[in-house]
Amino acid sequence: MNRTRTLRIDRIACTGQGLCAELLPELISLDEWGYPVIEDRTVPARLRAHARRAVAVCPVLALHTDDDRT
Repeated sequence: MNRTRTLRIDRIACTGQGLCAELLPELISLDEWGYPVIEDRTVPARLRAHARRAVAVCPVLALHTDDDRT
């Protein structure tokens, strides 16, 4: 069984501080108002540690990772 890690943003909790995009620019960009945009929600294995760090430092706990079993 493989696990796929995906990112998601709680749009209601997010205040657009942009820290996640600074820590994980490979997966997260910012829109014109400074809110995060995730093009591909799947986190490659090489970026999992960076994704965990970005989730941990989100000041409003709006960024999350989920494990999907395949």
